[in-house]
Amino acid sequence: MKRVQLAALCALLLPAALGTAVRADVKTQEKSLVKFEGALGKVIGLFGGKAAKEGITSSIAVKGDRKITLSDYGGEIVDLAEEKVYQLDTRNKTYKVKTFAEIRKEMQEAQAKAEENARRQESREAKKDSSEKQKEYEFDVSSKETGQKKNINGFDCREVITTIAVREKGKTLEQGGGMVLTADSWLGPKIPAMEEIADFNQRYARKLEGPLAIGSAEQMAAAMAMYPALKQALSKYETSGANLDGTPIQTTVTFDGVKSQEQMAQEQKQQPEDEKSSGGIGGMLGGFGRKITRKKPDEGEAGKSPNRATIMTMTNEVLSVATAVTPQDVTIPAGYREKN
Repeated sequence: MKRVQLAALCALLLPAALGTAVRADVKTQEKSLVKFEGALGKVIGLFGGKAAKEGITSSIAVKGDRKITLSDYGGEIVDLAEEKVYQLDTRNKTYKVKTFAEIRKEMQEAQAKAEENARRQESREAKKDSSEKQKEYEFDVSSKETGQKKNINGFDCREVITTIAVREKGKTLEQGGGMVLTADSWLGPKIPAMEEIADFNQRYARKLEGPLAIGSAEQMAAAMAMYPALKQALSKYETSGANLDGTPIQTTVTFDGVKSQEQMAQEQKQQPEDEKSSGGIGGMLGGFGRKITRKKPDEGEAGKSPNRATIMTMTNEVLSVATAVTPQDVTIPAGYREKN
């Protein structure tokens, strides 16, 4: 598995700024971390190394149709006009060039492979509900100011918590189970230049015809195959985030799986036999619950009811912002050679 590009993935946390009339330049330094729980988290933790455990601090610059992301673990330059991505190996001072067409094909293949692996896993689960993937889902969205304020990296911020619940149509979250996205955002003053990063990511995503334009294709393909509602929840969050008054300086997004009443009853019935071994929490939303470690009925996670378990946590923090960007800032660094 390739090293996960956490900083790029966490760009999803910034509100979309579609239709920007005049493009500006921006240069930022950000720290990002994506943490998966359960089976997927173990795999990513095994191959992701220190970056998957502690996060990545990256420098990001946007000028016109070019964006560069650079960290100690690697980097890339995306050129929307050329429809090319320059993948930078910071350790060996080399780079490779890929076209958007090649990346699009890789994403499609990665998603198809992840979906096939998910289908194979589900076929081994005897009590799989064959109609589960045909379920329709509804969303409950809320956003509130907590009244809390603090200074983060020189920015005066206020706290806004956004909650998006994904549940089976016609049922409450507790009845049918589902997923809950909770975004704890500390918003600073509106920084117009920061919208350029979100706008660039949106344009890049449209060029590649899908949300996998942001982050590792392998990681996001696997996550969306395992958790079908994840894509919908992220999309809904981007839409709601666009309406926030201010620029996110520090954001933590948590995805929780919620077991249905039926799954809770089944677990309580099976608990005497299963509590000595680890397992999933049952199949909801295409089986993602089975990938989360089983807990005792009265245990749960800190601050959570026993029918909830965390699937994934994404954090992003803006360390600094500048608007002076030169053409050299978004070009291949000196001393790099192309790798065939």
